[in-house]
Amino acid sequence: MSSEEDKVVVPRNFRLLEELERGEKGIGDGTVSYGMDDADDIYMQSWTGTILGPHNTAYEGKIFQLKLFCGKEYPESPPSVKFQTRINMACVNPETGVVEPSLFPMLANWRREYTMEDILIKLKKEMMTSHNRKLAQPPEGTEEARADPKGPAKCCVM
Repeated sequence: MSSEEDKVVVPRNFRLLEELERGEKGIGDGTVSYGMDDADDIYMQSWTGTILGPHNTAYEGKIFQLKLFCGKEYPESPPSVKFQTRINMACVNPETGVVEPSLFPMLANWRREYTMEDILIKLKKEMMTSHNRKLAQPPEGTEEARADPKGPAKCCVM
């Protein structure tokens, strides 16, 4: 048998259950987290993520809320990723909050092995890059959450 035949492809829902379990246990240093947006979503499509702004950057002291949507093709295709909290970052559309795949290589070059955890960690690392770390951020107090049927997600100051 070739190595192609040796690979076991985990079904979508099993994969998402593994990610949910991992997200519920907490990740690494606790500066990123994620979980189901709606516990009644039997297709496990709608997720929420959180990134704590990294130290020594313009993002420090802020909590950034994101929405991740895993379509029926996930994990073969990447989820859509959108910041609910307003943010100034090179790979994020400033009007919609959408992480642009063409500007975020992990989404543009998606691999089945990547996870939502990987996306959040990579976005946090992207905040620390030289071209993002000093970008002026939307002012506090004028925060307008992006439209979400479940209500607004606000940026918080720690």
